[in-house]
Amino acid sequence: MTGFKVALAGAAALAALSSFAPPAQSAIEYPWCVQYGTGMGGGSARNCGFVSYEQCMMTARGAGGSCEQNLFYLDQVAKQRQQPRKRSRDD
Repeated sequence: MTGFKVALAGAAALAALSSFAPPAQSAIEYPWCVQYGTGMGGGSARNCGFVSYEQCMMTARGAGGSCEQNLFYLDQVAKQRQQPRKRSRDD
């Protein structure tokens, strides 16, 4: 019985520690999203994990969704373009 209590305490400690894990730096964003559902009481979901419009549409057709450009991805690309390049001493 004592081994069970130790294992239970260890599992509880591990669960508590994992709840304090820092969030990921940033989620990977891709240029195309599938929007599922109508949002009118039936709920909706969004998946922005598609690298091409064709890939997005293949998933959307099978799941009853529609594709749209990921505005967060476009914003991320624009921010990357705005950052000045770091110069090295050789430049």
